[in-house]
Amino acid sequence: MGKSLGALIITGFLLFLSFFTSPSQAQTCNGLALPSNQVYSTCVDLPVLSSYLHWTFHQDNSTADIAFRKTGTSPTNWVCWALNPSGGRMVGSQALVAFQQANGSMTAYTTSIDSLGPSMRPGSLSFRVSNLRAQHSNGETLIFATLHLDANLLSTNQVWQEGPLASGTPSMHSTTGDNVRSIGTINFQTGASTAGGGASNSRLRKRNIHGVLNAVSWGILMPCGAMIARYVKVFQVANPAWFYLHVACQLSAYIIGVAGWGTGLKLGSDSVGIQYNKHRNIGITLFCFGTLQMFALLLRPKPDHKYRVYWNFYHYAIGYATIALSITNIYEGFDILNPEKKWKSAYTGIIISLGVIALVWEALTWLIVIKRKRAVGSADKYPNGGTGYGHRTQQNA
Repeated sequence: MGKSLGALIITGFLLFLSFFTSPSQAQTCNGLALPSNQVYSTCVDLPVLSSYLHWTFHQDNSTADIAFRKTGTSPTNWVCWALNPSGGRMVGSQALVAFQQANGSMTAYTTSIDSLGPSMRPGSLSFRVSNLRAQHSNGETLIFATLHLDANLLSTNQVWQEGPLASGTPSMHSTTGDNVRSIGTINFQTGASTAGGGASNSRLRKRNIHGVLNAVSWGILMPCGAMIARYVKVFQVANPAWFYLHVACQLSAYIIGVAGWGTGLKLGSDSVGIQYNKHRNIGITLFCFGTLQMFALLLRPKPDHKYRVYWNFYHYAIGYATIALSITNIYEGFDILNPEKKWKSAYTGIIISLGVIALVWEALTWLIVIKRKRAVGSADKYPNGGTGYGHRTQQNA
């Protein structure tokens, strides 16, 4: 059993380390034909949201003719592409927005993103934009424009986004998954483009670290520690080793879990206006329950103490509640982080494996306990021998 649990722990840890890698989008912009056979000197595949950027830079007047292309759109969505000289984030972006109106015509305008809840109303930018137009056909939206670039915009940050329309106006986009990864840099002169701004990469890395730490600690180590306490202690040869294994496993889970909880607090403080209340509240509850279990270890009565039965009830109740909440919150985290589906499936496979192991050992340990009780009962009933002959002889005597 110890080997099975150890293998699961190691497998889980290696799987969740894979969150540090991000899926890349295949290079396809060179094979995409633009309407009216328009040709641009440079194109890049933006890494998320099925988007592409084409441009031609004119050195003589420092202008760039651009075409932003978003595939897989619908008439109920808006799209935008923006430059942000102030940093790799949405706030401060100078954006080009486009969407289809109810009558089928396209609207394209400029707007400055000045907060996490912008009005998205038309407004002027910090640089001049001309020839702005948009079109929608065959499930894709294109924004065309000529940018009149200052020196500080020749190499800067770019942001692109999509979101739903509400009553014909752009409303809040998703704040999870690819919608928080749609940031990069662009150099109009050299044609260089990179995925992810510095702040965005740092935040995404923190989110991944938060997810890995909590999945391994609360989601794998904690259930394994509980299984050790419930099943390994049945074997007399494992006493008292099972207790120290149980404490080591749960203490490791708590320490790693507190580190994960701390990264979550930091992420919350760095993401003003973005809240995941259910995930946060369950996380706070888990921290409280875990801390109570640590105090329970210090206040544990001796086995023959009159209050031990109450301590046992408290310890078991808090422990199993912690495990249930942990698994629930990890799936909440999956929905927020929105990694590739295979990682959620991998964790589900680990939990199912632990469940199957628990069921097998539950049945096995019950058989051992029942057999042991029968043996003790037989010894009490027939103290002079297993057949009962001597017992009956004494009675007759």
